[in-house]
Amino acid sequence: MDQSGVLLWVKAEPFLVGALQMPPPSKFSLHYLRKISTYVRTRASEGAYPRLYWSAWRHIACGKLQLPKDVAWLYFEIFEGLSVKTPEERLEWSELLSNCTSEDEVEKQRNQLSVDTLQFLLFLYIQQLNKVSLRTSLIGEEWPSPRSRPQSPDLTEKSNGHNKNWNDYSHQAFVSYHLSDLLELLLDPEQLSESFHSTHSSLVSREGVMALSFLIEGTVSGARKIYPLHELALWQPLHAESGFSKISKTFSFYKLEAWLRASLTENPFGTSACLKSGKKLAWAHQVEGTARRAKIACNTHVAPRRHRMVVMSQVCKQTLAKSSDTLLGAHVKIHRCNESFIYLLSPLRSVTIEKCRNSTFVLGPTETALHLYSCDNVKVIAVCRRLSVSSTTDCIFHILTPTRPLILSGNQRVTFAPFHTHYPMLEDHMARTGLATVPNYWDNPMVVCKENSDTSVFRLLPPSEFYVFITPFEMEGDTTEIPGGLPSTYQKALDLREQKIQIWQKTVKEAHLTKDQRKQFQVLVENKFYEWLINTGHRQQLDSLVPPTVASKQAAG
Repeated sequence: MDQSGVLLWVKAEPFLVGALQMPPPSKFSLHYLRKISTYVRTRASEGAYPRLYWSAWRHIACGKLQLPKDVAWLYFEIFEGLSVKTPEERLEWSELLSNCTSEDEVEKQRNQLSVDTLQFLLFLYIQQLNKVSLRTSLIGEEWPSPRSRPQSPDLTEKSNGHNKNWNDYSHQAFVSYHLSDLLELLLDPEQLSESFHSTHSSLVSREGVMALSFLIEGTVSGARKIYPLHELALWQPLHAESGFSKISKTFSFYKLEAWLRASLTENPFGTSACLKSGKKLAWAHQVEGTARRAKIACNTHVAPRRHRMVVMSQVCKQTLAKSSDTLLGAHVKIHRCNESFIYLLSPLRSVTIEKCRNSTFVLGPTETALHLYSCDNVKVIAVCRRLSVSSTTDCIFHILTPTRPLILSGNQRVTFAPFHTHYPMLEDHMARTGLATVPNYWDNPMVVCKENSDTSVFRLLPPSEFYVFITPFEMEGDTTEIPGGLPSTYQKALDLREQKIQIWQKTVKEAHLTKDQRKQFQVLVENKFYEWLINTGHRQQLDSLVPPTVASKQAAG
C-alpha cells in the first residue's frame, strides 16, 4: 500500500438493504443500545458475546426491551441475511426450515444462528436513518447534539430526500454526525464514564474497529483495491494517525475518531457517483408523445462485487427486457416509470421500485431485499429474499419468498398472489442467489406499522381471478415450469378454467357451423379478443415488443 493518502467512505449496502424504510422501535435508541452493549459482555458464556445467538437476542429483545418476538426475529434475520454466506449455505438453511413440522422445530433451528455482536449493535443503530422527528420534518435538520460534532453543511443540504436508503449523502452525513455514538457503542464498559460516554483516555479494541468495517471501507490513493476499515487502521504507517498502540493492541478513541473524520469522503461507488460518472445505457427508447427521456446509468464496468448499481428512471410506455452481465448481482433502482413492462431477467442483489405507475415488473431472483415505495397500480412478479412495501396503492405482488412480506406505512389495497411465471434460466439464477422454492411465505404478510394493524390493508388474490403469466422471450436454459408449482387451490382454478375451454371448443365443433358461420364466428371472437387486449393494456405490451429474433438477442445480452 502507498502511504500517499487514505480515502474512507461509508458503505452503501448496510443502508440500502439493512435499514428498514420505517422509524425504528423506540427501544433502539442510543440509551438502550448502550445498556445492551454492556449487558452482552456480562453474558459471554450464554451466547451473547462476541457472537450473539438468536436465543440470547430473543431474551434481550423480548425480555428486556419488551419487543414482540416476530419483530425481534425480523431484525435478527435481516442482519443475518447481510452476512457473507455461499448460495449453498443459504439453500441448506432453507432445506432445514422446510423439513420442520412445528414452530418448536423452527425455533430449534433458529437457535443455531449467530451474528457478530458488535456489528449487530451498529446495525440496530443505523435503523435511526429513517427516524422521523417534528424538527426534521419541518426544517430538515437533526436535533442538536449535546456535544458538537463537525459536519459538512453540504451533506445536510443534499440529504433531504424521502428515500435516504439510496442517498449516499445521507449515509455519509449520518455516520459523520453520529460517529462518536457509534464508536462509544464499541467500547468495553470500563472505557466509559459513569454517564456512558467516552473519556480522553478511552481505548477502542481491535475487535471494535473490525466491527466498524461493517459500515466503513476505503482505499489508498492510486490503488484499485478496496480494504476493510480495520486493515487500513492497522496498517503500520498509519498507526500514528489512527491511534493504534502496538503495546496495548488498542486504538486511542479520540485519535481514531479524528482520523476517521479527516479521511471520510464520498462513496466512489454510491448512487451519486453512478449518476454523475456512470456508464449511460441505451436500453430504452424515446416514445413519441412523452416529454421526458428515459435515463439508465450503471457503475458495473468499474465497481467490484456488492458495489454494482443500475439506476433506471422515466421509462414510459414501452417494454424493456434485459438479461445481462450488467445486471448480475447489482443493486437496482427503478424510478418514475409509467405505463411500461420491464423484464430484468438476471440474478439481482437488491431492487427498489419508487414512484412508478401503471406498470408491470418481472424480476430475476433478488438475493436480498425488494422494496416498493409510493407506487400506484403496479404489478411485481419476483422471487426475492424479502419484500417490503410502503405508500403503495392498488399494487399486486406475485412472489416467492422465504420470509414474511413486510407491509410498512401508507399502503392501500395491497394484493398478494403466488409466483406464476418462469423463464429458461430461472432455476439456475435462483441457485446462484441461494433462493429455494420452500419455505414460501407469500401468503403470510407481516403488518409492521401501527397505523396498519388492521389486516384489511391487504388481501390474497382469489383463485377465480388467477392466471399464469407468460414471459415472452426465448433464452437458453432448463426451466420449463413454475418453480415449486402452484398452491393447490390456484391449480384447481386453472384446471377448471381449462375444462371450460375444452367444453366450449367441443361445443363449437359439434355445432357443425357452415363455412360462412365459422367465418362470422371467428371475426366475433377476434373482435372480443381485441377489445380485451385494449381494456387490459396488453395491446400496448404486444405493440412495444421487439421482433422475436431481436428479443432473443436482447434478452440474452
